[in-house]
Amino acid sequence: MSDVGAHAAGSGPGQASVPEGLVSAVVHMVNTGPVLLGAYTMAELAAVDAIVDFLETRPSDEVIAEAVRSLAARQLLIAGSNGEQVQVRGDLGIAVAFQQRARMVLDARATGTKPGEPWRILLLPQPEHICLTIRIDALGVHEIGLYKLDETLDYLAAWLPQGSAPDRDRADDADAVLAAAERSALVTATSYITEGSAETAGVSTDLVLARHDGELHMYFRDPYDAAKLVPGPRRDLRDTLANLLE
Repeated sequence: MSDVGAHAAGSGPGQASVPEGLVSAVVHMVNTGPVLLGAYTMAELAAVDAIVDFLETRPSDEVIAEAVRSLAARQLLIAGSNGEQVQVRGDLGIAVAFQQRARMVLDARATGTKPGEPWRILLLPQPEHICLTIRIDALGVHEIGLYKLDETLDYLAAWLPQGSAPDRDRADDADAVLAAAERSALVTATSYITEGSAETAGVSTDLVLARHDGELHMYFRDPYDAAKLVPGPRRDLRDTLANLLE
């Protein structure tokens, strides 16, 4: 069982220390098939400072304290040798290590989802062309796994709204199309700059998708007016997602 060193639970951001050889071993495993890392609540992830930058709201201290006890009872969180730091163990430790290696996140949120499927998916690509993927369902359960990047993009494209290309997309139609859409989605790609142990959000790009009357409409933010949506260049959806990660 791998142990990843981390800061004291709930104390603020810190950089995990990763055992030598862990990353290369896990990358090799992913290249032979998906590596599933379990399902966790928002509070459990906040307790080990995993994906805290992407949480809607941070759970209360009381809820995080209960999550720490739950993780400790399952031996996924143990006290460090100095009494102030903790070690995150097993699959959760692997998830923390790969999350901290990521320098970009693709955050996809969809409306019109069905019971049993996620409403939000986070993609954190790695330099080795694999991807830490987090699927979030309506109950707030975060299902985490590592997959090949190409397979992840295929899955994401299939989960997002589908449809044929419209004859034309006009900027002044965007609000009406979104209001009438049977299914819509917001996909945000954000790069991160690392300074020491702190991560700062950098450049961000939004893609808005809407399926209406069997057609898939694509819009981007107007570079001169962030409140306005404008049609983007027509590409295959899978290619458009890959382009956001470049």
